[in-house]
Amino acid sequence: MKNQPIIIIKKAGHGKHGHHGGAWKVAYADFVTAMMAFFLVMWIVGQSPQVKAAVAGYFRDPGAFEHQRSAGLLPGASAGVSTSQVAPPPDVEAAKATLERVAAQLREAIQSIPKFAALGDRLQIHVTEEGLLIELLETNNESFFDSGSAHLREDTVALLEVIGKELSALTNRVAIEGHTDSRPYSAPHGYTNWELSVDRANAARRVMQTGLNPTQMEAVRGYADQHLRYPDNPLDPRNRRISIVVRR
Repeated sequence: MKNQPIIIIKKAGHGKHGHHGGAWKVAYADFVTAMMAFFLVMWIVGQSPQVKAAVAGYFRDPGAFEHQRSAGLLPGASAGVSTSQVAPPPDVEAAKATLERVAAQLREAIQSIPKFAALGDRLQIHVTEEGLLIELLETNNESFFDSGSAHLREDTVALLEVIGKELSALTNRVAIEGHTDSRPYSAPHGYTNWELSVDRANAARRVMQTGLNPTQMEAVRGYADQHLRYPDNPLDPRNRRISIVVRR
């Protein structure tokens, strides 16, 4: 046993992995940034011309969109962009000016017809944020329809024909809305103010569409008494009206 050689066993240790560094993080961040840019571009491509104009306006003059911070619940909360601080895009102003000219021409065309001279305040024409709004309002003594029905009177047909002819010179889309007051409408078979408002709007659409371009008509809606012109007086006869909206 004394002469037995001594055997020494050496076990190789596992080497430690080298440190990779942060290069992969930079590459990953670049990839995520590129994907965000790609989806942002795709989002912009699918937006309306108004949104595209607003985005383009921001990159031309970012200072126009600056706003002050507000005392919100969260730190740094903002009140949003104030309409008084941001100038409308040039194309919006041009569209509004065009509708103002159309409104003036329409008033002139209607006033030049003797039988429409007595319409007075029953015909309202003005430009709103939505576009050109033309409203035919009823009174206690005068109506554009036979009482309680969607049958157009002869003068109303002639008036709508003039309006349709004037609007045909535009490319703007047109929507027609029917409104009633809050007086309950009692008729057999469940016919209510909802049906009456829709039927009156559709009757106006049939007349106007003979003068409009085939693709101009956008929608026909009946609101019954849900959008009163005079909400403080739900029974005011002027709540009964036909609204013609020319989209901006």
